[in-house]
Formats: sequence, C-alpha cells, structure tokens
Amino acid sequence: MAQSGGQPGNTNASKSKPFWHAIDRAIAQEDGARLRKAAEKLLDAAAAGEPWAVKELGDRLDGKPAQTLQGPDGGPAFIIQAAPLDEKV
Repeated sequence: MAQSGGQPGNTNASKSKPFWHAIDRAIAQEDGARLRKAAEKLLDAAAAGEPWAVKELGDRLDGKPAQTLQGPDGGPAFIIQAAPLDEKV
C-alpha cells in the first residue's frame, strides 16, 4: 500500500484518511481495472467537451492553480512582517 501524507514514521497521518485507504485497497484487489475504466470515462468526457471533465483533467495533470491573495476591494495584498520579540525596533 502506498504511503499517504505526513512525515515518515508519523502514524497520525495514516489514521486521518480512511476513505483514501479504502479506495487504495479496492484498487489493489482488482489490479486497478475499475480505476482504468474511470480514467477512460474521464478522458472521454473531456474529449467530448464536458467543462467539468476538462477542469478535472487539468487539475489532475497540472495541479490546481495557486490561490491568489488579494487585499481590500480586490487590490494588492498587504503583508506586514512583525519583528521578533527579542529584537528592538
């Protein structure tokens, strides 16, 4: 079984993903046949121009776009960096 998230040796990360583990076991039991079938359906839907499928495929291949930070009224974000407590200003 593939390891999911967290630092090596961190057993808490594996406890928090029961759905992921169930899917991983199901895929391993049947050698991924249904996963391949689902992937083919996604590709077919994207090729047919289904917007949700095109978006999902892009997110899976390229990763989801980074979220932009915006300040008030959609303007630039203001970043304020505090000085460390032991440093005099």
